[in-house]
Amino acid sequence: MRHPHHVTICCAVALATGLWGLYWIPQRELEAAGLTGGWGTLAQYVIPLVLVAPVMAWRASKGRPTGATWCLIGTLTGGGIVCYANSFLLTEVVRALMLFYMAPVWATLLERFAMRRAVARSRYLTLALALGGLWIVFGQDGDPPLPRNAGDWLALAGGAMIAAGAARVNAVQPDSPWPILFSFYVYGTAFAAVVCWLLRAELGPVPAAGDLVAMLPFLFLLVVFLLIPTNALLIWSPAKIGAGVFSILMLSEIVTGAVSAALLADERFGWREALGCGLIVAAGAIEIVASGRKNASEPR
Repeated sequence: MRHPHHVTICCAVALATGLWGLYWIPQRELEAAGLTGGWGTLAQYVIPLVLVAPVMAWRASKGRPTGATWCLIGTLTGGGIVCYANSFLLTEVVRALMLFYMAPVWATLLERFAMRRAVARSRYLTLALALGGLWIVFGQDGDPPLPRNAGDWLALAGGAMIAAGAARVNAVQPDSPWPILFSFYVYGTAFAAVVCWLLRAELGPVPAAGDLVAMLPFLFLLVVFLLIPTNALLIWSPAKIGAGVFSILMLSEIVTGAVSAALLADERFGWREALGCGLIVAAGAIEIVASGRKNASEPR
């Protein structure tokens, strides 16, 4: 059954993921201030976990679900973002984006073969448009997006984990985003710590305590006004709009990322970027309309 606010949720997801296209700006600020690599990513998990924990303690005292036992959902969603964030440190940005945003392909395959759901014909059109747009923007050297190094594998794994996590959230159908958010930060923090330890040589030394303390106000604002609200929406919404639709809408990050980099970092934004972004936007619009019509036509 179609959610009564299907289109609104889809638009909110597109907006939230679009904001993530600007995520490179605070990341550069953190790196310039001495909070390097994966350690900055770990800090962005620990701080939200500390902030969310009291709410979960209150929910537990009321007998409400906290998500503490949702290990699989938390590891897939939280770990997927950890892989994505750290992949930029170990490979070219272009390759990281291309490989991570294979997520719509994984989501469609999961829906079709693992969840035994019929995939609408329109999905193949939106996949072709979205992946075609990605190829035009990021495949300018003509090479296929095959993994070549640790960063490539992290990006590919991150996209697959996010798609699988979205499918799992869709299967659970939670009534509130809080349990998913808590599991996201609990198991995402553990995953980030393991990645930092395993890749400590590549990710750089532990930052000085003074650098961390100096950046705490900035980190707090980043967490409260960007990370927690958008992550809550993005890990709750697949249960309401479907994992496949969600994965297509995630591609809006590519558009804002390309445009913002061109405007603020003097990176190129020519006809390839404009055409590719246009195809991605078209894919998202078609998916919203097509999925809405399909759900509206189902018996209630």
